[in-house]
This record gives sequence, C-alpha cells and structure tokens, in this order.
Amino acid sequence: MKKQYEGKTAQILTFTVGIEGEKNVRSFLRQKHGISRSLLVELKHVQGIKLNGKPTYLDHPVQTGDIVQLYLPEEESDNIIPENIHFPVVYEDEDIIVVNKPCGMCVHPTMLHGTGTLGNAVVHHWNQQGISRKFRPVNRLDKDTSGLLVVAKSQYAHQQLAISQQEGTIQRYYQALVDGRVEQDCGTIEAPIKRKAESIMERMVSCDGQFARTHYEVLKRFASFTWLRLKLDTGRTHQIRVHMQYAGHPLLGDDMYGGPCTLISRQALHAGELSFPHPRLKRAMRFEAPLPEDMAQIIRG
Repeated sequence: MKKQYEGKTAQILTFTVGIEGEKNVRSFLRQKHGISRSLLVELKHVQGIKLNGKPTYLDHPVQTGDIVQLYLPEEESDNIIPENIHFPVVYEDEDIIVVNKPCGMCVHPTMLHGTGTLGNAVVHHWNQQGISRKFRPVNRLDKDTSGLLVVAKSQYAHQQLAISQQEGTIQRYYQALVDGRVEQDCGTIEAPIKRKAESIMERMVSCDGQFARTHYEVLKRFASFTWLRLKLDTGRTHQIRVHMQYAGHPLLGDDMYGGPCTLISRQALHAGELSFPHPRLKRAMRFEAPLPEDMAQIIRG
C-alpha cells in the first residue's frame, strides 16, 4: 500500500497485534516482527508510527486486535544516475524486485564503473513508475556472472532479508562449466578464502582466510569440461571461482583463476535458482533463470 506522507509517496506496513502478549509498540515491532532499532528511531522522529490510525510512541501499551502501522518515507538513490538500460525483471512487488542480471553488467556503481550498472538501470525503472527508492541489492554477483539477484525496495525489506541471510533461509544455486572431468558425482569444498596481498580483486584459499563452503553436483560430463550445479553456504567474494580453481577445475573463461578461454570469454557461471521468504508476507518465493545463450551453446556443442 502507498500513501502520500509528508509530501512524498510512502509505503505503509500494517501489523495486527495477536494474543502473544507483547507489552508495548516497541516490543511488538522488535520481537514479533524483527524491526530494527535504527528504523524505529528514524520513524519515531517523523511520527511515522501509528497505533489504530493515530501517531503513537514506542512505549505505548498494545492489546490484542490493535493495528500498528509504519509509514516509510521515500528515499533518494545515493546519487545513482538513472539510465534507460534494459534489464530482465523476473518479479516485482511493493517490497522487492528480482532481476536476471546479464553478464558484463556491474551490480552497483563504483569508481571504475559509475554508469551502465544494474543500479543505474533499476533507479531509472523506478523513476518511470513514479517512485523513489534507495538501491539495496541483497545478494551480489560479479560483473561477468549472470543470473538472479534480489533488490529490496525499502530499509524494512532489506533488513528482513538480511535476517533471512543470517538464518540461512536464502538459498542460491549456480550452474557452472568447469575445466576437465569432475570424477565425483557430488561433493563439498570447504576451504577458507582471503584476498591476495598483492591484488585488489583476486582471492585465494588460505588457512587464515574466512570460512567458506561450496556444495556441487555433476549435471553432465563432456570430453574436456564438466557441467556443475553448485550451492553456496557462505557468500565470499569469488567463492565458486576460487574453490573450483582449488579443486583443480577452474571455470571455463575465468582467466583470473586459470580457466581456459577458448570456448567462452567470461567465467561460465550463472546464478540460476534463488529462493527466500518474502520479507513482508513470509511466504516462500522461488525463482529460476535459464542458462544464458553463451553457456547453453557450449553445452549443445
């Protein structure tokens, strides 16, 4: 639901107090619905919290049947320049947008890539809808990795999805084409990862790195490469790329980690499956994106 609030279109979150016995507005929102302390403080200052339709304070007692509403004002996009760039929208509602990011597109503007990014495209997409949102990607993909990515459309949605990430209820599956024949039908690579001291971007397996675990299963073996499905338990930078190099099977096209580039000019990695609980409705959401043509063509031979 959207409504004019202090001159700007705002989202409204509506919660009904049940019989669980929360003492006041604060405990109801914090303990029952996981609303962050920082968001509550921010909304308190602009009278963005209402109880049964009237502005309230956080210590106000609540009882069964009360309606608590949070008014989320619009946010600016951190100086991201809107750009009319096509990107495939898989799903969108008031809280999230799920996209199938093309390879070659950075997720967020950086010093090196200030334009042409997914952030620029999404902000323009929202402007066309007449809304203003802060660009908050929940998961990240490398520039040359294609596939599914979810972006939160409010501080509340982002915070709820961050909790899901911490609880392990965001599931991500990838497909990759790796060099050589992987002999085991399935397995787990558990090896800590850290940044190479002499590099800004490159990572390596090291005993003093951060814990990282990747599961894989073989989908099909070919003469010189293997088609894998992989699942991440952790989200380290370049995790799949580093782990497959460590296992002796770097990704095709991944010249940073020793993968051959004769069949494809980018790392053959695609985020094909994504599932998570909806940040507001809490129902299970699941999305799939087919292999992009460059990877599919290699498999077809």
